[in-house]
Amino acid sequence: MKSFNVAIVGPMGVVGRKVASILEERNFPVKDIRFLGTERNKDREIMFKGERYYTETAEKGAFTNVDIAFFCVESSISKTLAPIAVREGAVVIDNSSQWRMDKEVPLVIPEVNPDALYGHKGLIANPNCSTIQLLMVLKPLHDVCRVKRVVVSTYQAVSGSGKNGIDELNSQIESFTGNEAFKASFYPHEIFSNLIPHIDEFNENGYTKEEMKMVNETKKILDENIMVSATAVRVPVFNCHSESVNIETEIYISPEEAREILGKSKGVKVIDNPSSHEYPMPVLADGKDEVFVGRIRRDFTVENGLNLWIVADNLRKGAALNSVQIAEALIERNLIKGD
Repeated sequence: MKSFNVAIVGPMGVVGRKVASILEERNFPVKDIRFLGTERNKDREIMFKGERYYTETAEKGAFTNVDIAFFCVESSISKTLAPIAVREGAVVIDNSSQWRMDKEVPLVIPEVNPDALYGHKGLIANPNCSTIQLLMVLKPLHDVCRVKRVVVSTYQAVSGSGKNGIDELNSQIESFTGNEAFKASFYPHEIFSNLIPHIDEFNENGYTKEEMKMVNETKKILDENIMVSATAVRVPVFNCHSESVNIETEIYISPEEAREILGKSKGVKVIDNPSSHEYPMPVLADGKDEVFVGRIRRDFTVENGLNLWIVADNLRKGAALNSVQIAEALIERNLIKGD
């Protein structure tokens, strides 16, 4: 089997750390690995497969002899550094939103549209975390009954906004237990014991960038004719995003048929037994690779409608795992060089 020289850009962040752990868990064929971060984080110690590594600076020249580079950094850094990595010979798998809607860049969920990898030009985008778990469920149904319209409301964990979001929720929990006033510095309002219907910046159309990501990415990955309306909400949960999803299809499909289809779908797990209080929840999805779906029921307000409840670990399938699966799909299809 071929082995590959790997780089993780942004290894100190929550997604970068998760990519490293998943590479180790899945026994990814790593020949050599480099951890590339900011100058400020240079020489930070990282353990990988029982060996000690030290972070290096992510800069021009750092990607020489790198086969695969996982970018786990913000869009502004990816915009500058990803093209440099590609020119130096690496295939970049980018977790930021920078390249997702670029017509020259494949936007890929391996279980949904792996063929988009063919003809890649060295740069591949990982979709938004909420889009990934949504389309993992929609794709099998779309193949059978053609989804026309989607209304989705997200309940997004603080880990989706990185370490700062996690730290803020932790800090406010401590303030609450100590009977102290909350301090909201990262989010615009307190997140503990609250819901914030505001993720990313607002556009002129009244929707946030996070909501429009779901609209535009669904069209690019699955079907440009699907109509999507999204509302994204930050909730005081540490990890795992949840989604309430209403779909309208071209032909009728019963809840029983939907359960059967989804039960056979790779990467999807159906938990749908409300009488026994069995349905997807963040505490069940945390640390799991699958996308969980339940509460599958008819929408009686339209002729061909279904309601679903979808939960997934946003740091795993929503980011790090999907990135590693993209790399595995490239290897499986001989679309990347190695030794």
